Amino acid sequence: MASPVAARGGAQSRRNLRNGLFFVSPWLIGLSVFMLYPIVASFYYSLCEYSVLQPAEFIGLGNYQDLFSDELFLKSLSNTLVYAAISLPLGLIVSLGLALLLNTGVPFMSWYRTVFFLPALVPQVAIAIVWLWIFNGKFGVLNQALQPMLDVVGRALPGDPKLTAPGWLSDPLWSKPALVLMGAWGVGNSVVIYLAGLQDVPKQLYEAAELDGASWSQRIRHVTLPALSPVILFNFIMGIIGSLQFFAVPYVLSPAGSPSRSIYFLTMYLYDSAFTHLRMGYASAMAWILFLIIFVLTLLALRLSERHVYYGGE
Repeated sequence: MASPVAARGGAQSRRNLRNGLFFVSPWLIGLSVFMLYPIVASFYYSLCEYSVLQPAEFIGLGNYQDLFSDELFLKSLSNTLVYAAISLPLGLIVSLGLALLLNTGVPFMSWYRTVFFLPALVPQVAIAIVWLWIFNGKFGVLNQALQPMLDVVGRALPGDPKLTAPGWLSDPLWSKPALVLMGAWGVGNSVVIYLAGLQDVPKQLYEAAELDGASWSQRIRHVTLPALSPVILFNFIMGIIGSLQFFAVPYVLSPAGSPSRSIYFLTMYLYDSAFTHLRMGYASAMAWILFLIIFVLTLLALRLSERHVYYGGE
């Protein structure tokens, strides 16, 4: 027979569990209704022919088979992967470089940090409208600044060729670089995270490196980057997720992904399939493929980083 003390302890534990579940129940209900149910439902609908207006009809893996014979899906997936492969490393390098410069104690440091972070606060639709005019081939600010320089270069070349500024959003060759340039402009969020990580790098490590005669580049390579490696990994993973889910800006610039579908991304095709063509099952299958790509790339990044990420407690 259990002792009275043990019985009272067991009753108290049950009351604590009940009270704890009661207090977290709003969150559990919200998680179940707005997260778990949509995830399970989307997986089920990915196995169905479902147009929203008609009952779902189970077709097994038919949507997935159709996707890999769909040229538009393959085109949008290719565009997404190419964009991510260019914008992700460039964004990491630019944001890390800006953070290192802002961490040098230059005057008006807080002002610079605010300026670089502001683009991250601007709504994506507003950013797209602004850059739509910046990239305008005839009247855009960017080409107005580039054309005089191209004229000088052309006069210096043999034959005096006429060099013209690119049609950023009207030329398939330049449309993706234009979006990459826009992405590099909005790295303020990553810069702030890097700056926070740089404040935690132990000063004594820099002092020891200086005593050993390490140059500035050697201190960056052997002290700053290893100490900052967890932050770099975090920004890298968030960059994978963000670049593969790129939607608002290209959709505002061109809902059809023009020119020649060169900026038609997987998220745009998913949106059109679900809400324009009402092929919700087909769109759900696309969403799960996108999830699997992000999941696999994230696991791969974590696995490859095991030997290169330094945690201070290790």
